[in-house]
Amino acid sequence: MTDAQETAPANAAQAPSEDSGPAPVPLLEPREGIPEVTADADGLAEVTAAFAAGRGPVAVDAERASGYRYGQRAYLIQLRREGAGSALVDPVGCPDLSGLGDALAGTEWVLHAATQDLPCLREIGMVPRRLFDTELAGRLAGFARVGLGPMVEKVLGFALEKGHSAVDWSTRPLPEPWLRYAALDVELLVDLRDALEEELDGQGKLDWARQEFAAIADAPPPPPRKDPWRRTSGMHKVRRRRQMAVVRELWTARDRIAQRRDVSPGKVLTDAAIIEAALKVPANAQALSALPGYGHRMGRKQLEQWQAAVDRAKALPDSALPQQGQQLNGPPPPRSWADKDPAAAARLTAARAAVTGRAEELNLPQENLLTPDTVRRLCWQPPAESTPGHVEEALRALGARQWQIEQTAPLLTEALSKAAPAE
Repeated sequence: MTDAQETAPANAAQAPSEDSGPAPVPLLEPREGIPEVTADADGLAEVTAAFAAGRGPVAVDAERASGYRYGQRAYLIQLRREGAGSALVDPVGCPDLSGLGDALAGTEWVLHAATQDLPCLREIGMVPRRLFDTELAGRLAGFARVGLGPMVEKVLGFALEKGHSAVDWSTRPLPEPWLRYAALDVELLVDLRDALEEELDGQGKLDWARQEFAAIADAPPPPPRKDPWRRTSGMHKVRRRRQMAVVRELWTARDRIAQRRDVSPGKVLTDAAIIEAALKVPANAQALSALPGYGHRMGRKQLEQWQAAVDRAKALPDSALPQQGQQLNGPPPPRSWADKDPAAAARLTAARAAVTGRAEELNLPQENLLTPDTVRRLCWQPPAESTPGHVEEALRALGARQWQIEQTAPLLTEALSKAAPAE
């Protein structure tokens, strides 16, 4: 064990200043060494018992294989808790971690950027009831950089090695340097949590953070995205409905193949290639092969399957073509408000200025004080009366937390009143 590792907890609350102080200490090895990967039922039972008997919050992290595999499943779970040490669990060998999740049900989970990991954790049966999100805590505390590495360096004075964040975590066996990196990701997470809790308390924001964490833990899984093909990169170039149908057919065919092969869709066919085919609408496979993304390395069978998707789009009747714009679930884009509803545009200008000003005073990002979508919806369909009570009720109906309402409702009431048209 190195001196740096021995002093890590003691240094947890000693954040170096922005412009001075000692250089960060490289964190090179977990305190107890790299734990063996748990990949069978017996090992999982031992980990579950150890962590159930541990003390205090549990640090949790997940590694995915984004860009390599289909979907966002977890390929490694890292945990650390006082009294239990660290554990690395392989969800491929142990696909059901609900027993571990249940054993930690009454424990606060510490995650960094929790909303990124919660979906893949939920898939394997790990669902926290209480959590502390160190990234979100950093945002609320006013930190300029909220990645795990910068946060650990700024708050705790240690430098994490981040060279393996984008590797293919579905690789088996996982190389030792990757496992070291993974274990170090949770090594100081609880220490970071404790220091940030102290910082938030000192700023008078701890209750705000707790409300935010509770909202994340209580949120239901998001519904499936409607028309996900519309998010194809470069979609803004596609103007005609027939071309949009080509994008949809190619995207759907690609997704089906990627899912069957368990590879990232981009490795099957790039977004750029889909857009090229949509813009050109090739007449046959030979014409398709001349487009970027369908070159000589692509076999005839592959070309024919992509051309078949193009042909399906070409054969659709006009009534079956996708609509130009996705059906809106909310206000139109703000750029059109001045023409559609000048009064709403005036309300939005006033409300944005009020929220921005308050966020600057509180030293936190505007989107954390109140989401832009909430501000837009409030201004597009304001309450019948611009009174504090009605504005508070409207914000609550839009999902704002109590602390957000307290900080913004008076300002928004004034903004809506000033922007109201004269009688």
